Amino acid sequence: MNAAAPPAKTSAGALARLIAGQICLHAAMAGTRMASPLLALKLGYGAMAVGCLLALFSLMQVFLAIPAGRYADQHGLKRPVGMALLAAVLGALLAVLWPRFEVLCVTALCMGGATGAASIALQRHVGRAAHDATELKRVFSWLAIGPAISNFFGPVLAGLLIDHAGLWLGGSAADTNGFRAAFLLMALLPLLTWAWIRHTQELPPVVHPEGVPKPQVWHLLREPLMRRLLLVNWLLSSCWDVHTFVVPVLGHERAFSASVIGAILGSFAVAAACVRVAMPLLAAHLREWVVVSCAMLTTALLFGLYPFMHSALAMGACSVLLGLVLGSVQPMIMSTLHQITPHAVHGQALGLRLMSINLSSVLMPMLFGTAGMVVGVSVVFWTVGAAVALGARSAWHLRPPRTQG
Repeated sequence: MNAAAPPAKTSAGALARLIAGQICLHAAMAGTRMASPLLALKLGYGAMAVGCLLALFSLMQVFLAIPAGRYADQHGLKRPVGMALLAAVLGALLAVLWPRFEVLCVTALCMGGATGAASIALQRHVGRAAHDATELKRVFSWLAIGPAISNFFGPVLAGLLIDHAGLWLGGSAADTNGFRAAFLLMALLPLLTWAWIRHTQELPPVVHPEGVPKPQVWHLLREPLMRRLLLVNWLLSSCWDVHTFVVPVLGHERAFSASVIGAILGSFAVAAACVRVAMPLLAAHLREWVVVSCAMLTTALLFGLYPFMHSALAMGACSVLLGLVLGSVQPMIMSTLHQITPHAVHGQALGLRLMSINLSSVLMPMLFGTAGMVVGVSVVFWTVGAAVALGARSAWHLRPPRTQG
């Protein structure tokens, strides 16, 4: 399905600048996603309102992903990213000026949509610049480190400002000025993203042969490889969601403190980041379909064992192993996607993937919550684990055409 390979290779310095820019924007979104529900609770809103607010960060990406991918296919990197950054800055500044729940909803839509659109443009650029399958695995492994870092720094910086900026300004901890300071920092971080990427050299546009119909993203769904990829990606994305949802519930049932539950979830994130640091060094020896298939079988096994882990240490060990396994998947998925789609619709294919992930993030927690109340959270773990194990067969057949036979 692929067109001719792109002529350029991403230099280490250029890739580092793109990763730094991605970290700044993702940190702004992560910090906003942490600060917004806290302010909503402080304003007197309940858990349902907070849940809806958090869903808006993903909901915007569901609708915007494919149009954003199409725009990136047409205009490259800097124009789509620049427009996304303007939306992110505007959304955060609205929360600075009017820290009210209705405005926070608009902020969530702006920040979530901007982060998704910019990510598509960045991933498309990096994927097109890679010169072969090994380079694809390597650059996407490096690029995947960015969100892991930003998911730590964004909430930490926002939390520090929420707790202390009010005191610095003569008020109290966690007052309105503290939240305003946090949102102001979140508005400034996207500007740093632009400083990092504005000198990036655009790749040549994809030239489509005259007289040949332009490929459409929905036509990709006719391809067995793309359908398998989206199924596998959805199953593994659900594993992230179910782990994030079920671990606090299990921890609460076993009377773990909030800090212990946070440490269990944090160990997952750290392990996912660590494996992504190691993967570029091993890229030449990795095969996408082998890594993803093994990851799915291992995840199914760990999900089967998780409910039997009754101590915090045992749950933490399972969390670390899950982080190592699931953290290895995204670079392999991204590498496969770029190998099985035409260059003319890379951005739209990335948008299709992002749409499915965010649709899952909106719907699956509600499904998990309902199922957990009816049959118990252990059954949720086992059901998802069984589905992932069955999906491993599809992952094994995710071989790009040139590697088959």
